Amino acid sequence: MAQPTGHPRIVVHTPGMDGSRRVTSDGETLGVASHVDDVAEFLRLADLYVTDVATSDLVVWQGGGPDHWPGLHEPPEE
Repeated sequence: MAQPTGHPRIVVHTPGMDGSRRVTSDGETLGVASHVDDVAEFLRLADLYVTDVATSDLVVWQGGGPDHWPGLHEPPEE
């Protein structure tokens, strides 16, 4: 599906050696994510409200989808 006019191109890049993923909007780095929730937070802070980053047509996932964070695990519950 074509991206709507006026919306930025959001890319979650291929995981790095530590499993984290750089998130960019139109080439500008928004942050480095270690979980899909980080991606949503970066977009919120940039006033780019996406209701579901895992399925949105505005988010391009490179090198694996929203469940692909090699080497990273959920933090232990307290």
